Amino acid sequence: MTQLNTPYPSTAYLTGFLRSRGVSAVQEDLALALVLRLLSPDGLRAVAACVEALPRKKHSPAVQAFAAQQARYLATIAPVIAFLQGRDATLAHRIVGRHYLPEGPRFESLDVYVDDGSGDPLGWAFGSLGIQDRARHLATLYLNDLADVLRDAVDPRFEFVRYAESLAGSQPTFDPLADALAAPPNLVDDTLEALTLEAVARHAPTVVLLSAPFPGAVYAAFRIAQTIKARHPHITTVLGGGFVNTELRELAEPRVFDHIDYVTLDTGERPLLALLEHLQGRRGRQRLVRTFVREAGSDGETATVRYINMAEPDVAFAEVGTPTWDGLPLDKYLSLLDMLNPMHRLWSDGRWNKLTVAHGCYWKKCSFCDVSLDYISRYEGASATVLADRIDAIVRETGQTGFHFVDEAAPPKALKALAQELIARDTGISWWGNIRFEKSFSPELCQLLADSGCIAISGGLEVASDRLLTLMKKGVSVDQVARVTRAFSDAGILVHAYLMYGFPTQTVQDTVDALEYVRQLFENGCIQSGFFHRFACTVHSPVGQNPQDYGVTLQPLPPGGFARNDIAFHDPTGVDHDALGGALKKAIYNYMHGIGLEEDVRSWFPFKVPKTTVAKSRIERALRSAV
Repeated sequence: MTQLNTPYPSTAYLTGFLRSRGVSAVQEDLALALVLRLLSPDGLRAVAACVEALPRKKHSPAVQAFAAQQARYLATIAPVIAFLQGRDATLAHRIVGRHYLPEGPRFESLDVYVDDGSGDPLGWAFGSLGIQDRARHLATLYLNDLADVLRDAVDPRFEFVRYAESLAGSQPTFDPLADALAAPPNLVDDTLEALTLEAVARHAPTVVLLSAPFPGAVYAAFRIAQTIKARHPHITTVLGGGFVNTELRELAEPRVFDHIDYVTLDTGERPLLALLEHLQGRRGRQRLVRTFVREAGSDGETATVRYINMAEPDVAFAEVGTPTWDGLPLDKYLSLLDMLNPMHRLWSDGRWNKLTVAHGCYWKKCSFCDVSLDYISRYEGASATVLADRIDAIVRETGQTGFHFVDEAAPPKALKALAQELIARDTGISWWGNIRFEKSFSPELCQLLADSGCIAISGGLEVASDRLLTLMKKGVSVDQVARVTRAFSDAGILVHAYLMYGFPTQTVQDTVDALEYVRQLFENGCIQSGFFHRFACTVHSPVGQNPQDYGVTLQPLPPGGFARNDIAFHDPTGVDHDALGGALKKAIYNYMHGIGLEEDVRSWFPFKVPKTTVAKSRIERALRSAV
């Protein structure tokens, strides 16, 4: 599971590339198919049977609401899905009336909004004419209620985005995943198995590639592979993706290969070409590229995992071809509206064509980042002409003009050249993407990007502390971020800030000051959205490789041959960052809704914290200095 509003781009990239090299390749999005089958009248009848089999004492509030309103759920699920797919816009009028949808516990979140006296607690967000968005938000709450029912009555691991991620993420041993795969299948497992077999019957593949970008996609990937191996053992299964590239680089667990034949690392083009040639008998086993295989031990019984990496050049980024969404049901993705913030909604609302401006990161110095890995360290770009040609081809294929540039950090020079090319061609797209808040983004450049179709950007402010920003080699300062984000905002471009807490040597004072900086950025219209992430030390980052430079001591990795990426550490400051994290997330959630910006930041913490040392006019002074 990744997201329901748009396809994850890896299959589109690899399908387009393989076809450009003469390989017959098709793609399926079984995550979307799984959700659509579960959230259908027949799917909900099956869920209802699970609810009936559940002892009443185990009925959660969500399950109780579902059982009490089962008939209404069965009657409304198909129309709601059609509405969220953009196929029945007029249903919005019934949804916003609040008498059509059954309302479970998720609707209680509406009670937190202050009524302005009109009797409409959502009036501040949607006004009197925002009927479509209001209905989409209510329909999203409705789906979230059903997700809670699936979690509480069918599978406790169920989530739309992070399904069973605890089985894989930072999990050194394969045991939990092996146990889950050996357990009797539940309704979700049976549904995924049926969808897998249907897809195999449609396409009759000889090789199946499974992309697992996040821990929340791993269990399902293994379930799909398990089904294929049980029913079609002649089909070769291959696992790759972001999760593999970060967490399985030291893979030594033979049981993985009970389900998967090959595991490949990093950008997939070259490893897949080598593997396909190997399977066709055109090259020896020793000439695989960045690929794990299982081999029998010398005693003929003990299996071992071997990593084979014949040195061959990667396919240049300019030569990987144009992604294709051919075969994916673009009219069936669900545009959700889970948060009432105009920037934050972009991740779940709208069907975006995902594209990369450049491979890797041109900065590749941040000490929290996996700078030693291929997806960061190997920086390659493509000309503005090539990128614009790809954009034109994708618009012709999909009929949709929204693009999300999914770079680690899109380079300013490349964006400037692309913007000029898009304007010259009068391309007319809307786009957003991730950048670094560096001074190259002048007001003039920001306006140029807006003229080319840029509607939003996201970037890392991280710790919002000049001392810590220097320590993490971020290459920006708080004042610089304020000036750059204001330049984007003044150009009409929405800004999201990635934030971090718990970085080595970060004190309580640092954390309180960081929140004050963030408050001032919101107050001064520099950013419109943000999110606080908990810092995690990885073995491939500068902190993980040189902990002494950051004042921390690493703890030994636990034994195991599966996921080995996150590494625990001892910070002599002894700060309880988890206790602080809840306050940070609560504060920024409210800031994104325009609430509490005038309050002392200490009021968000449930315990005593020091007064901020940041002047109340710090961001204002930084903005004035730019003028």
